[in-house]
Amino acid sequence: MYLYNNQDWPIFRWNSEKLLSLLSHVRNRQGKLLGKMGALGFELRNDANLEILTMEILKSTEIEGEILDKGQVRSSIARRLGLEISGLVYSERNVDGIVDLMIDATKNFNEELTKERLFSWHAALFPTGKSGMYNIITGNWRDDSTGPMQVVSGALGKEKVHYQAPPAVQIENEMRMFLDWFNLEENTDLVLKAAIAHLWFVTIHPFEDGNGRISRALSDMLLARSDEQSFRFYSMSTQIRKERNLYYDILEKSQKGTLDITNWLEWFLNSLLHSIENSEKLLEKIIYKHAFWFKYSNINMNERQRKIINLLMDDFEGVLKTTKWAKICKCSQDTALRDIQDLINKGIMVKKEQGSRSTNYELKTSE
Repeated sequence: MYLYNNQDWPIFRWNSEKLLSLLSHVRNRQGKLLGKMGALGFELRNDANLEILTMEILKSTEIEGEILDKGQVRSSIARRLGLEISGLVYSERNVDGIVDLMIDATKNFNEELTKERLFSWHAALFPTGKSGMYNIITGNWRDDSTGPMQVVSGALGKEKVHYQAPPAVQIENEMRMFLDWFNLEENTDLVLKAAIAHLWFVTIHPFEDGNGRISRALSDMLLARSDEQSFRFYSMSTQIRKERNLYYDILEKSQKGTLDITNWLEWFLNSLLHSIENSEKLLEKIIYKHAFWFKYSNINMNERQRKIINLLMDDFEGVLKTTKWAKICKCSQDTALRDIQDLINKGIMVKKEQGSRSTNYELKTSE
């Protein structure tokens, strides 16, 4: 028995008393983070927004098993937001599509959600009309022409059905109720409403593919309403990606349960809390980067040096050697060594001996 088989569907219930303390804590941390962000200059807020939107899109697609190029996503966002950043690259149509979707959801968060708007989002996700190698219906509800819409895992012949969505003939009515609630219901806290919208939409599963990504975009849209601003300073999808197995587990249990969704709401609130905590660390990193580049703004550096320094302050894996510098920058080891020695002479980088065979390099810490 699935959620939509319950007699009172879609009237959800939850234990407000059980959630009150957690919701209050989330709201408090949310307010503190927004206060910190509000105190930043416009440039730093743009940097934070760009970083968060990039991670939100990357991780939302990763949840579905699709890996996008970070440089393409970042460049596509920057172009659409009119941001001047270095290292812009060409972005493919599918990347631009999900970027357009996310920016519309978060920038125009107060606009009405309509069937036509959802159709445009879905068409943007699948600009070629294909999901992988398969043709799918785009910009319209699924039609179940190939059978019931099911979420399945396992090898061929040993499939496990995790969920079966409502028949396609019910979608028009189901989505009418969902859209009326999304646009008109004002008595539910917007953070809780973001959690409910996520579960409700993905339970209807109105499209042939892309339901998970759109449901997470809807959550972001309502969270933007709760923040009363389009700037995004925390990423739910990043946290969900870390807990993907738990996410699918709680989602499956909730879709097969009663209309009491307390456990789902509790999981969502805890994930949001972790997202906010992680964003506070991201804020510290962005402030550090800004201070670093301000300090060395009058120092001449080439593009290779700037690239490596930014990597060291972001997602650099392992240790930095001349061989790794040369590989990343596609230059000779002699050129890499000259770049490094130049930064050492300027007091920006230091070398760290490890035994007699190799030398590692790192940024000089503030004194």
